[in-house]
Amino acid sequence: MSAIPDQRQPVLVRTSDSSDGVAGEKHGPALPPQPTAVRSANQRINDRDGLGLDGSDRASLSNRFKTVRTSFKYLHDLTPKQIDAFMASYVIYNLDWADEKQMIAELGPGYRERVGESLKAYYGVMNHLCALGDVEKMYIPPVMSKRATVLENQLLYERAISQAIQLRPGDRVLDLGCGRGRVAAHMGMSTGAQVTGINIDPVQVAQAREFNQERGLRNEFIVHDFNVLPLPFADDTFDAFYQIQALSLCKDLDKLFCELHRVLKPGAKISLLDWVSLPDYDPSNPEHVTLMRRVKPLIGAVGTPTPESLEKALQNAGFKVLRSENASQGGLQAPLIERVDVYFRAVRQMILGLVKLRCLPPHFKTLINRLCLDGEAFVKMDTMRLITTSYWVVAEKLE
Repeated sequence: MSAIPDQRQPVLVRTSDSSDGVAGEKHGPALPPQPTAVRSANQRINDRDGLGLDGSDRASLSNRFKTVRTSFKYLHDLTPKQIDAFMASYVIYNLDWADEKQMIAELGPGYRERVGESLKAYYGVMNHLCALGDVEKMYIPPVMSKRATVLENQLLYERAISQAIQLRPGDRVLDLGCGRGRVAAHMGMSTGAQVTGINIDPVQVAQAREFNQERGLRNEFIVHDFNVLPLPFADDTFDAFYQIQALSLCKDLDKLFCELHRVLKPGAKISLLDWVSLPDYDPSNPEHVTLMRRVKPLIGAVGTPTPESLEKALQNAGFKVLRSENASQGGLQAPLIERVDVYFRAVRQMILGLVKLRCLPPHFKTLINRLCLDGEAFVKMDTMRLITTSYWVVAEKLE
């Protein structure tokens, strides 16, 4: 892993005297304070939890009742064709970009297009399933604070992103794989930056536009497959970049990072949070291989990057790596993974009961059973430190 230059001062994600501080607060480059115009006194709320979250953080969250109701209705009205396409989409998660021969054997010569079609079918349903719980943003965050909920850890991590890439009011920032635009809304409301998000799924892009417009934000969202290059932006367009758990869907990291280097301004900082295979994972160990086969479909991973492969691709593209580490306290996400798993297992029991009573259509059983499959394998791999979905890399385009 890349060491942090010795001359840099520690980053303080927040100020706290608690022993349960935000993960990573003693690593990385010195960061400037948040702009007064954004984190003003009248924006502050009574921070009863001592987590350092303010009104702009919590205001970015959706109305949970409205979101759950909307997602239930969408799932209820799915057609048999949509359900079949969703279930069939899981084939791509049994493959890996690194094995092109297998990709061609399973999906044919046009496998890249098939992967894109599968991703649309997958996320068109999965984003609504995730919205039934605390992972509406479709990612389990790093454990930034053991006292915080899943949602609060997401907000804490997103604030850490904005500090690491030094967002300012008026900055233009690119969000790769923006999903439903919830993270973009938080970035816009908490920093005053303007986010441009790209996503392959038109359903999610439409939801992102609506959500951000309702909050009076000028964020933009574009339907685009980031495996189709070049990206639709001019040189030196953006002041910063971030992505959350999207890079396993990238066919060629070297080419993508070169494109990011092109569209970013000199001095721009980037933040990557992603799934990686860790050094203790042994591809010759049958138990490890079996666990990997179970976990990849659960988290929606096609490629299997490593910290080293991410760093190398960034450096080859001309970036300087400033930070490369597991962002979770103690290097484990298991406490949050278990919370999400327990919650959705409870939801599963409720849905199965309603299906049995014929209050919900039978396809709800198919969907919730698929969603809840193999959560324990995810916890085991994380606990064994074989993989993580909270690996954080911060880099800079040199002046």
